[in-house]
Amino acid sequence: MTTPLRRSLGVPDAVVIGLGAMVGAGIFAALAPAAGAAGSAAGLLTALGVAAVVAYCNAMASARLAALYPESGGTYVYGRERLGPFWGYLAGWAFVVGKTASCAAMALTVGGYLWPERAHAVAVAAVVALTAVNYRGVQKSALLSRVIVAGVLAVLAAVVTVSFAGVPEGGPGLGGEVAAGGVLQAAGLLFFAFAGYARIATLGEEVRDPARTIPRAVPLALGIALVVYALVAVAVLLVLGPLALAHSPAPLADAVRAAGSSRLVPVVAAGAAVAALGSLLSLVLGVSRTTLAMARDGYLPAGLAAVHPRFRVPHRAELAVGAVVAVAAATADVRGAIGFSSFGVLVYYGIANASAWTLGRRHRPLAVLGLAGCGALAAALPLASVLAGAGVLAVGVVAYAVSRGRPAPPRP
Repeated sequence: MTTPLRRSLGVPDAVVIGLGAMVGAGIFAALAPAAGAAGSAAGLLTALGVAAVVAYCNAMASARLAALYPESGGTYVYGRERLGPFWGYLAGWAFVVGKTASCAAMALTVGGYLWPERAHAVAVAAVVALTAVNYRGVQKSALLSRVIVAGVLAVLAAVVTVSFAGVPEGGPGLGGEVAAGGVLQAAGLLFFAFAGYARIATLGEEVRDPARTIPRAVPLALGIALVVYALVAVAVLLVLGPLALAHSPAPLADAVRAAGSSRLVPVVAAGAAVAALGSLLSLVLGVSRTTLAMARDGYLPAGLAAVHPRFRVPHRAELAVGAVVAVAAATADVRGAIGFSSFGVLVYYGIANASAWTLGRRHRPLAVLGLAGCGALAAALPLASVLAGAGVLAVGVVAYAVSRGRPAPPRP
């Protein structure tokens, strides 16, 4: 019999974990490359809206499915149950691979802000520390996420306030041409900053009353994140303009500096590091739970399905994920990891929307819009990211064809 995880998370904790995954390093890092792709302030804000619409469709699909299947694994479970074992496996593979790259990017962001000369070493240390926190139980992780989210929101509020107060007369404004291709690529890059709401769904086995909690928590977390992102994007654009933003390695720090508040630059840098820690914490939670689900079904080593008898967490899966992320953080490049991660996660949510389509006519309009949006954003990403992502997915398909997995064990 499979040992169940402990159900300890209510709506506030679930919202905080989702926010911890979204309102993180993405907003500190994704604005610059997205501005470069969009080409104008209007294009960037349009891209933010497009990314939000696709994220909303994905969020509603995930919430509805999670209420029906309150198990660890997220779309891995939904694809398996609604579309068949192969699609569940492909979703799980895309999620684990894509989010492992995302974990490495977040860890490297921590290192880059705290100690640039030793960024890789700091990144590995961050992975080890947060793996230890997760090992002690999801409730402790939720508590740490609440502290991190509060600190990051305070820093972002300071950036917005200072930037609006320091907008120069005759500044760049929010206009400009809007090119469809640039908007789609920018939206694909900005999607990286949104792709955290489903962390709530992947923790379905640890949520109290999932049929009520998950559908409330997912859109609430997404709505809060969208408001925060829109305020930050407008404030930074008004101070720096799209061209300076596109070339800035630290756009939020440059914004407060340009607004005449250089003393806040170290605070913003610290906030970015804390935000990356929050994202990393939630990401490792989600990847380890999907790893647990795939191990239960025989697609990954059976030992990874073990649940700690005291802490009731998938401790072996967490240790394995932590080890892989630590190796990636010691060797990876941040920008390449972001594009690769976005491709894998968009494939994952495409399968979520396809799964939601099977729930009935009432759910199909959003599911179709979400599926089309995921496909469009994935195809619009930089070519290197598309090719690398497609190659890794092909490896997963070959592995599935060779092994076919073990027969699913009886569930409790």
